[in-house]
Amino acid sequence: KVVIAYKDDANSSYGTAVVGTVSGTSISFGTPVVFETSSVQYISSTFDSSSNRVVISYTDDGNSSYGTAVVGTVSGTSISFGTPVVFLSGYTFYTSAVYDSANNKIVIAYRDSITTNYGTAIVGTVSGTSISFGTAVVFESATSAYIAATYDSTNEKIVIAYQNTTNSNYGTAIVGTVSGTSISFGTAVVFETANVSFVSVTFDSTNNKVIIAYKDAGNSSHGTAVVGTVSSTAISFGTPVVFNAGTTSYTASTFNSSLNKIVISYNDGGNSGYGTTVVGTVSGTSISFGAETVFNTANTFYITTTYDSNNNKPVIAYRDAGNSFYGT
Repeated sequence: KVVIAYKDDANSSYGTAVVGTVSGTSISFGTPVVFETSSVQYISSTFDSSSNRVVISYTDDGNSSYGTAVVGTVSGTSISFGTPVVFLSGYTFYTSAVYDSANNKIVIAYRDSITTNYGTAIVGTVSGTSISFGTAVVFESATSAYIAATYDSTNEKIVIAYQNTTNSNYGTAIVGTVSGTSISFGTAVVFETANVSFVSVTFDSTNNKVIIAYKDAGNSSHGTAVVGTVSSTAISFGTPVVFNAGTTSYTASTFNSSLNKIVISYNDGGNSGYGTTVVGTVSGTSISFGAETVFNTANTFYITTTYDSNNNKPVIAYRDAGNSFYGT
């Protein structure tokens, strides 16, 4: 099953999730279920394969915009939720949740308004339908934005990519190591010496590489990707490669493990904002791309993607401006 979490503007902007079932090249959905009866934003979700639970992190605007997480259980074509748990009693931005399969822990990276908007991460432990948290750890003592996290299953590390607004908005990444209910970090490394935004990150488990996709304002806002190699608590990068020679936003990345390919989806500002996808192949410390393919011939926003490993299909979810901004 695929689970999509979103803000439902037709229902008071409540936090909502729906279960999808892939069949061939189509997808069908069960009935949407509310997980937060208030307006939400900065939604991210991950799957805890040890407990067979979905964890959704978000900013709860109905509770002073606190950072919050909730545990969901899929049954058939529906999903049920436990009680939401606050992990930050302050305004929380850019949450990104990821699962550490070596330690059976959830890691949520986010921007913490309490610590002057520092980049911060916290480790969560799922038990039944609830989640508890350790002590938050700062990974960047500077204002951080467009935070995106992935799990390097080969090195058993968390990799967080982000925009360091204090350092000229440069694209930056850092490696985290989970131990118990805490996380420690190596030294941050710049992957792009220019203003980056719409950062997404995924892990190629065949080539053991981290791939970061982003909008590069230092190069005409082109869509760009770079390959990272984790070694212990450090990460190094190859040369960035353009995948879309137009203004690119809302990037989302996933790894197709059946074909050993990276799939990047995005809003192509050079083509009327159409929803577009490109397939990348990693070789050493570089990545090459095939031809771009349009998946939605209308302005496309809030793109997210995941990989259905049972059906060997990437699934792309988005807001479709060509169809009343419906979730599609």
